[in-house]
This record gives sequence, structure tokens and C-alpha cells, in this order.
Amino acid sequence: MTDLTLRELAALAAVAEHRSFRAAAAAIGASPSSLSHRVAAMERQLGVRLFNRTTRSVALTEAGEHFLARVMPATREIADAVETVNRFRDTPAGLLRLNTSEEAAARMLPLILDFMARYPDMRVDLVAEGRMIDIVASGFDAGFRAADTVPEDMVAIPLGEEEGWAVVATPAYFQTHGLPRVPADLLRHDCIRARLPSGTIYRWEFAPHGGPARGGPMGDGEIRIDVPGRLTLGSHALCLNAARAGAGIAYVSLRDVAADLAAGRLARALADWTPPSPGLALYYPRQRLPSAGLKAFIDHTKAWRAGGRGYA
Repeated sequence: MTDLTLRELAALAAVAEHRSFRAAAAAIGASPSSLSHRVAAMERQLGVRLFNRTTRSVALTEAGEHFLARVMPATREIADAVETVNRFRDTPAGLLRLNTSEEAAARMLPLILDFMARYPDMRVDLVAEGRMIDIVASGFDAGFRAADTVPEDMVAIPLGEEEGWAVVATPAYFQTHGLPRVPADLLRHDCIRARLPSGTIYRWEFAPHGGPARGGPMGDGEIRIDVPGRLTLGSHALCLNAARAGAGIAYVSLRDVAADLAAGRLARALADWTPPSPGLALYYPRQRLPSAGLKAFIDHTKAWRAGGRGYA
């Protein structure tokens, strides 16, 4: 008889989902080499190859597809049974898996650390990545995202105020190239373009007098511009650092440049044209009964928000 643990079966499921040992290892908190060795050991135990491996991808074999199709429902039932037993504990215990964007991870860390101090038997696995994923299919309990990007079949708990945005560059850049007065002026400037996780280039959003919160349908007077620029970067942090280095104009979080603006390292343009966006939200599946650990985290998050602590 072959003995495979729930942890090993979860590792197999992660590799099957991500089609990559590196991505699967990041999702479950292991190294790619150790995960590869674990999967190979399981294949030896079973006496059958579960994955076809190439230099570019990993895919389930026919045997692997049949195996996971049979065992994964059973492992979910076992995990649910364990969680049901945990609900009878006086203090929540176990693992809470959370997914978040890279930008939101640092802001949520104080909340998570406060939760862990309150519940010492809880463990938290926070995975930060740029792409929007299906947290249920990927095995997460909950996630943090901008409130306007939360899927409709999820429960969303807003965590703070709207997010302000700013068009910034160094004072030297504006002194040399001029200060844009209206969004159309950006077409004559060197802008720092941002590539979204989907691969598309972010179109800068504007509205007269700040306008309504961005991210929704276009309203009267709202403008979205595919700005010109020689530099395209894949993260908000890189765009901000490039602006600080004088590479051009960037569209960034006002929260992240507040100190730069106060110190005069950066200057702001088009302040009357940059609308806010909805703030971050904690979200989790609407149709699934929350585990004891997730319920404790939800309650802790609500208390954190009610106390006016917000996020960093």
C-alpha cells in the first residue's frame, strides 16, 4: 500500500495547476528543486509517471489526470473534516492561505502580524503576485485586492479610504520640459509606461476636478490616455523609482509619493485631473462556509478597520 500525505497530494495539485515547478513551489512555500524531488518520489511510490516534463512546462499525463480527478475530492473532504473539528477549539488554529497583489502585501502585513499575535496557534501563508487569480481553484482562503477588482461571487470587506493617485516627475524634469496643464499635454512628454499583469499597457485615467472613482465605466469628461514614452516597466515600484531618477513622468499612488512631494524630490502635475480609486478589500468565497481561522481573521479585520487603523 502506498502512503501519500495530504501535504504531498496538495503539492501534486499545485504543480498540475501552475504547470511549473517554480510557480507551484512559490505557491506552497517550497523550493523548486525540493518540490521536483518530492513529485519524483511520489511517482516512484505509485509506479507511474504523473507528469510530462519539458524545459518550458509541466503537464499531467493521462494517468496523472485520472489520479488527481479521483483523489482531490477526497482530500478536500478530509481537509473540511479537519477544519470542522477545529471549529470546536476554543482558539482557532491551523493554516490561513492569503493571496494579494505585490503592492498590497506590505500594506497588509501589519494587520496580519497583529492577527498572528492575537491567535498564536494560527499560521499564515501570504502569497504576493501580480496576476488576478481564482483563489478558490488555487487553494486560498481569502485575498486582498482593490475593491473594484473583486469578483462578484466573492464577499468583499473594504479596508480603507479611496486610493489617491498622482502624476509626478522631478522638479528638474518639469523645469526642462514644462508642466502639463491638461492631460493632452502628456502626448508631448516622456512618460513612464506601466505594464499590467495581464500584459496590457495601463492607460492613464483622468477626470475633470478629480472626478468619480476610477476603474469603472467611462463617465462624462473622463479620459484614458495611452501615454507615449521610451520606458515601459512591469511594476508600480519600478515606475516610481524611475520617476525619482528623472526618467520622465509617472502615474503612481499618492500615498507612495507623499514624502517625496513634501521633501521636494518630486513635483506633481494635473492634480485636479487625477481621480481616486476604491481602496483595498479583503475578499473570500460567498458560497463557502468560512473556516474557524478565516472567520477569526474576518472578525479581526473588521475590528482593525473599525478601530481606524487602516493599512500602512
